[in-house]
Amino acid sequence: MTAGSPAGPAGGSSADPVGGLEILPVRGIGDVTAGDDLAQLIVGAAPWITDGDVLVVTSKIVSKAEGRLVEVPADGPQREEARQRVLDGETARVVARRGPTSIVQTHHGFVMAAAGIDASNVDKTHLVLLPEDPDASARRLRADLLARGLDVVIVVSDTMGRAWRNGLTDVALGAAGIEALLDHRGQVDPYGNELSLTQMAVVDELAAAAELVKGKCDRVPVAVVRGYPRSGEGSGAAVLIRDAESDMFSLGTAEARAEGLRAAAALPEPPLAGTVSAAPRSGVAAAAPTVDPAAVARALRTVDGVLVSGLRVGDGIRLTPAGAGAAALIRTGADAHRVRAALAAEGIETTVVVDDEGVTLTYGAPR
Repeated sequence: MTAGSPAGPAGGSSADPVGGLEILPVRGIGDVTAGDDLAQLIVGAAPWITDGDVLVVTSKIVSKAEGRLVEVPADGPQREEARQRVLDGETARVVARRGPTSIVQTHHGFVMAAAGIDASNVDKTHLVLLPEDPDASARRLRADLLARGLDVVIVVSDTMGRAWRNGLTDVALGAAGIEALLDHRGQVDPYGNELSLTQMAVVDELAAAAELVKGKCDRVPVAVVRGYPRSGEGSGAAVLIRDAESDMFSLGTAEARAEGLRAAAALPEPPLAGTVSAAPRSGVAAAAPTVDPAAVARALRTVDGVLVSGLRVGDGIRLTPAGAGAAALIRTGADAHRVRAALAAEGIETTVVVDDEGVTLTYGAPR
């Protein structure tokens, strides 16, 4: 890896990746303001850029050129109030919050601290927002450079933390002229194993590699990665955003716990005493739903040691008061709700029937 900036054109786009990559800083771009021509600034600072190079461009200068700044007070409580209003406007949903730190999902779909709003490398009366559409920004910059005779890849990068790991790294928010994912699925490894899940986020890897020569305080907002083979035009970095259905970590622990408690509190109310809400509508006996006994056992372990009522498990669950009187029956109702919530956490819906002697939970959703 070469970290020094070359004096003139060197290398080319046909380099074999096995032979290595060069990572070159672009110095001398200077301050960027709204309306600046980024392509011209980059070419002026680095006339040695050549076809096939990958240009990793910090999102901040893209945002500045596009006028994505908001004015805020320079200090005092008014500054924090203004910053919170800006954060609220950039937030699609809160993922986790600890003290003053908020991890949120932006309207783009990125999960980031403070929605990527930045107060560094800008005067104290402004905050920098993320580009409105980083992929579109990357395509425009690529087109502007192509108009100047340069066929290059553009990666728009920003800094993120990672769950379960300390430290920050740069990732791609936008991309043009490259496939964001390198798909190895269906290939066979040297041991004869077919790869079924492997997709490499190559634009993230390029963004992280470029950060090694950009730094945070060196005023180097662009780096060139040379020697990486092109892999098609690509559809942008948005393909890296995991959809809600496959997101197994959509909330922080405390937020997920709170959401679970809210869901438990909203379980359907039981029918009036002596009624059976799950009775078959046609007069034909309804088949009992198939329930995994292991899931029922896990649910009951969750509430083991909390329940006071007597409990019997069969085709359903029967809870009876531990003593006489209204208080014991009320406690049985509370115990029944705990069992229902534990079963719901295992994906098992229940119907409740309350009578004068206890509570019966049958498997299946209320009708």
